[in-house]
Amino acid sequence: MNYELVPMDRGHLSAIAALERACFSHPWSEAMLAEALYNDAACFIVAQGEDGSVLGYAGLHVILDEGYIDNVAVDPAYRRQGVADALIGAFTRFGEAKLAFLTLEVRAGNAPAIALYEKHGFYEVGRRKGYYDDPKEDAVLMTREWDRP
Repeated sequence: MNYELVPMDRGHLSAIAALERACFSHPWSEAMLAEALYNDAACFIVAQGEDGSVLGYAGLHVILDEGYIDNVAVDPAYRRQGVADALIGAFTRFGEAKLAFLTLEVRAGNAPAIALYEKHGFYEVGRRKGYYDDPKEDAVLMTREWDRP
């Protein structure tokens, strides 16, 4: 499968909003995604197929030297093919160069995502009981740290 990681732009918004609806019980709207385009603290990247299709995307917010991965979503037809791995890899390489740590939250029952994050050096630092709805589930808080002088 051929794809490239590119910065999110306005042309991706409707496809990403559709992906949000397919992947999350409380999806970000197209308007929320559009706001992220103009947020200097945000970086959203897209795994884009050769035909311009959106295979997946991920978002990151940075405050000073702290990073928070907002969403990682991959089209169900392209899961287990390295797309999420590439997206997370891009953010961890950025984090290694620029941040003290990256953090995220994931559904406690999402074992494939937890395994992916652990592969990239994230570890559990806590839980938010009953954080997710539809279905009700805990959020696992995971962090990846880098030593900084």
